[in-house]
Amino acid sequence: MGKATRDAYGETLKRLGASDPDIIVLDADLSSSTKTSVFAKAYKDRFFNTGIAEANMIGVAAGLASAGKIPFASTFAVFGAGRAYEQIRNSVCYPKLNVKIAVTHAGLTVGEDGATHQMLEDIALMRVLPNMTVLVPADAAETDAIVTWAASYKGPVYIRMGRAKCEDIMPEGSIFEPGKSTELKDGKDVTIIACGIMVAKAMEAASILEKNGISARVINMSSIKPIDEEAIIKAAKETKAVVTCEEHSIIGGLGGAVAEILCKKAPAPMAMIGTEDTFGESGKAEDLLRKYGLTSEHIVKEVTAILERK
Repeated sequence: MGKATRDAYGETLKRLGASDPDIIVLDADLSSSTKTSVFAKAYKDRFFNTGIAEANMIGVAAGLASAGKIPFASTFAVFGAGRAYEQIRNSVCYPKLNVKIAVTHAGLTVGEDGATHQMLEDIALMRVLPNMTVLVPADAAETDAIVTWAASYKGPVYIRMGRAKCEDIMPEGSIFEPGKSTELKDGKDVTIIACGIMVAKAMEAASILEKNGISARVINMSSIKPIDEEAIIKAAKETKAVVTCEEHSIIGGLGGAVAEILCKKAPAPMAMIGTEDTFGESGKAEDLLRKYGLTSEHIVKEVTAILERK
C-alpha cells in the first residue's frame, strides 16, 4: 500500500516552495489533516491559517492571485467545494484567477467522520464552472505530477484528494498533461474508465475478468475537465462497452462527463459505478466501499452484466 494523496500533496508543496517564492498556501484550520503543515513548517512566512472561514479563505486567495502570487487554498472537500462555492464561482472562476483549490478527505473513504464530511458531489459542482480545471489523482506519484503542473498553469484548478492510503499505480516521475488520460491496460471486450482510488480497483477487476475470459481496457481519467475525448471515443469504437468508476455520485461526475461525450459522438453501451443519489454514513472505509458497491468485485459484476446485455 502506498501513501495517501494528501501526504504526497504536502511533500510536493514543500518541494515547489523551495524554488518558487510566489507560492502561498492557505488553510482553514485543518493543516495537520490536509498536510499543508509540511509547507507551513518550511515556509512560515508564506503560510496563512484563515481559521474556519472557508469563504474568506477563497477571497484571500483571489486577492493574492490578483497580486501575482500562486495561492493554494486547502481544506476538506465538503468545505472547499461546498461552503465556499459562491466565492469560487464569482471571485475565482468568473475573473479566471490563478487560484488552486486543493482539497482532501473526499469521498466515502473519509470513513468514520460520516456523511457530513463524505463529499460525493464536488466533481459535479466544480466541473460545471466555466474556466475551472478539475483533476483527481490516482496515487501519490500522480498527485506530485498534478500539483507540479497546477503550480505552472495560470488559471483556476480544483484538485481532489483523499484521506486514506492508496495503491501505487502511476510510475514515479510521471508527467501530467491536462485533457489526457493514461491507458494502464489494453483490452478488446470492455473499457473501464476510472479516477482516484477506483483506478486501483479497476486494475484488480481487469485481472479477475481476464481469468474469466474477458479482456478489459483500463483508463486512468485523472483529468475530468478537460477530459480526454479522443480516448473515450476510441474506447467506444474499439470495445463493446464502457464502464466508469468513481468514488463520487454517478450524477454529474466522471460517469456523467463520459456519457456526455458518448451520447454526442460515439453512442455505446455504458454503465456507471459510484454512489447512487445518496449520502454516505459513518464506518470503516473498506466496509463503506463494499456497502456502496465501490469494489473490484462490483466492477466485475457490472462488466459481466453489460456484456451479457450487449
